[in-house]
Amino acid sequence: MTWIITKYLVTAAIVILVSELAKRSDKLGGLVAALPLVTVLTLIWLYLENQSMEKISNHAWYTFWYVIPTLPMFIAFPALLPKLGFWSTLISSILITMASFGGFALLLRRLGIELL
Repeated sequence: MTWIITKYLVTAAIVILVSELAKRSDKLGGLVAALPLVTVLTLIWLYLENQSMEKISNHAWYTFWYVIPTLPMFIAFPALLPKLGFWSTLISSILITMASFGGFALLLRRLGIELL
C-alpha cells in the first residue's frame, strides 16, 4: 500500500509542478508539459514493479504511435479558444484527437501496425 501511495504522490507532484510553472511562464510550463514525464514515470514504475523488458519496451513503442494523432489538438486548441470559449474548445479538441486517432490507426493498420 505504501508503494501505491508513493506512486500517487510523486505523480501528483509532477502534475502540480507543471501547472505551477505554467502560471509563472507560458514557455517554461509548455516545455515541461511537453516532456514525456508521464511516460518516463510509467517506465520507471513498470521497471521497479519487475515487469518484463518486453512489456516496458512495448509501452514506449505504443506511446510513440499514440502521441502523433494528438498533435493536431495542440494546433486547434489555441485557434479555437478565442472563438468558442474554453469548454467548447476542449470538447472540440477531444473530438479532433479522437478523429485523428481513428484515421491514424486505420493508416497504420495498412502498414502492419495495430493500435486498436
